[in-house]
Amino acid sequence: MARANSGLAYPERFYAAATYAGFAGSPNSAVVSKFSNDSALLLYALYQQATVGPCSVPKPRGWSPIEQSKWTSWSGLGNMASTEAMRLFVKILEEEDPGWYSRVSNFVSEPAVDVEIKHIPEVAAVSENGNISPETKTIPTDNGSLSVNKDKDIVSEGPGVVCVYDKWVAPPVSGTRPKGRYEHGAAVIGDKFYIFGGNHNGRHLNDLQVLDMRSWTWSKVEIQAGKDGLPLARAGHSLVPWDGNKLLSVAGHTKDSSEALQVKVFDLQTSAWSTLKTYGKPPVSRGGQSATLVGMTLVIFGGQDAKRSLLNDLHILDLETMTWDEMDTVGLPPSPRSDHAAAVHADRYLLVFGGGSHATCFNDLHVLDLQTMEWSRPTQQGEIPSPRAGHAGVTVGENWFIVGGGDNKSGVSETVVLNMYTLVWSVVTAVQARVPLASEGLSLVTSSCSSGDILVSFGGYNGRYNNEVHVLKPSHKSTLQSKMLENSVPDSLSAVQNVNNATRDVESEFETGEEGKLREIVMGDVASEQRATKGEETNKNLLSSLKSEKEELESSLSKEKMWALQLKQELIESETRNMDLYKELQSVRGQLAAEQSRCFKLEVDVAELRQKLQKMGTLQKELEILQRQKASFEEAALNAKQRQSSTGVWGWFAGTPPDQKVDSA
Repeated sequence: MARANSGLAYPERFYAAATYAGFAGSPNSAVVSKFSNDSALLLYALYQQATVGPCSVPKPRGWSPIEQSKWTSWSGLGNMASTEAMRLFVKILEEEDPGWYSRVSNFVSEPAVDVEIKHIPEVAAVSENGNISPETKTIPTDNGSLSVNKDKDIVSEGPGVVCVYDKWVAPPVSGTRPKGRYEHGAAVIGDKFYIFGGNHNGRHLNDLQVLDMRSWTWSKVEIQAGKDGLPLARAGHSLVPWDGNKLLSVAGHTKDSSEALQVKVFDLQTSAWSTLKTYGKPPVSRGGQSATLVGMTLVIFGGQDAKRSLLNDLHILDLETMTWDEMDTVGLPPSPRSDHAAAVHADRYLLVFGGGSHATCFNDLHVLDLQTMEWSRPTQQGEIPSPRAGHAGVTVGENWFIVGGGDNKSGVSETVVLNMYTLVWSVVTAVQARVPLASEGLSLVTSSCSSGDILVSFGGYNGRYNNEVHVLKPSHKSTLQSKMLENSVPDSLSAVQNVNNATRDVESEFETGEEGKLREIVMGDVASEQRATKGEETNKNLLSSLKSEKEELESSLSKEKMWALQLKQELIESETRNMDLYKELQSVRGQLAAEQSRCFKLEVDVAELRQKLQKMGTLQKELEILQRQKASFEEAALNAKQRQSSTGVWGWFAGTPPDQKVDSA
């Protein structure tokens, strides 16, 4: 047992934080000016939510940027519970000013209690060849080794787990660790983290391992004999949680690849594998695809088939009817690729980022509207990530976190996040290049604990096969801001939102110009209100210009829509003309085939006539021979007659009549 400070409990801790931040007329109110505008707005909204409750006051009528921003921030929290608002208020303050508690403790007495120290955050268990040994574990960053800030909020769901905001830490896991691997499948059901298959030293795996995230203990799942037996060892597949107690293993590269994509099911209750019986035409077998669960449908995109041909086709498996459908889309789809990442936003938009071909890697972002089945390529903003493939992604609210990957040269060290509402990228943190997090083929999942969501990463390849587990707790500011934006504008990826974004950008520039006022909004400073009133006329002029610009943008948008409609009409007409031309071409081809057949018959007739002519020539020669023979016979007969006539006188002298000689001849 050791003597330790427990700190103030809620709500006392919240009131101490509020006093320190400058609320309730505290003399420390000057501290508020150190916060950014967004943080000040969040603190004000959370304080009002915790002390007053949900916003019930009407929206301010006057166009005061201060009052408008305060009202929007407060109303954006909706029906958030008072206790949750208190806890988030303290966390936001800790993110902005980590040392606030040590400074405010000079004025607040804290009770001391006896606690049992059960965790050593710096120690992690490392398994080599199945042997477990403790090892000091830190995650080095670009600026050196990561140090745990004890003033920050921590996650203490499992023994010894410390998770600093927006930093990767290694929990002290126990049990026999799985083999190092990459291109494996990973999924979370409850507080269990499952991994299946993967690639280790060029060999495919088919083991199923589970990490209990309460005790952070690894164990191997004992598979019961099923009618289909164990699935083939595979890599590049997808592992999807389904129906609360099942895991779907989708596609993947195997040594005996079938022509059609297969889906394997593991039942956690029976601990047995089986093959999912599906209907319709399944996709061709592949690996490196993305499999995204949208409601009761599984969306499959891209990948690489067994012949190493890259794909960009789209297939959907209805998990209610177990029927496959190949979807026809419009617009320009992503180029064929594998090892990309995909996520769904608002149960309607499928986002595809990165991936690679045989020669290059991508950092493009594509969006598919699952209702209209139309692809688009929106403009990315912020710190756009570098090209990569083999990365992993997971969503937390409106935020899509991307970890790892590589560009055929080195691993990517940054952990980035995309706000799927605003399509703005930002860098969360970075590690050194040789850390397992900067690997290709790693897995990333999200899990919930009492203090919020955490990201859990495992495995990967960066010159060696990794089997480490790392945990990151994302901060709450971006999530709260996304919720407020969602309440203010309903359609996140529509064309109208682009117009509103442009207007908000101009308003933001104005508010930035009034930075001195906004930094003190949470204090309700009277002098600030007076300054805002004096500039009301200027603000009205600016609002008028903003409205005018918005109308111009909406007009431009209408023109673009008309132009797009006209282009679609022209495209339809072109397709109609092409169809007519195609039919005409088919007719000409038919006529050509008939003419070719007729020509062939004529060639046969000509050949027969040539044979007859050859026979006639032979007959002519025989006739000439016969004529010559006849002529020679006639000549011989004539000569004979002449000889007979010349010997007639001598016969008469001999006493032989001429008639008898002729008869004897």
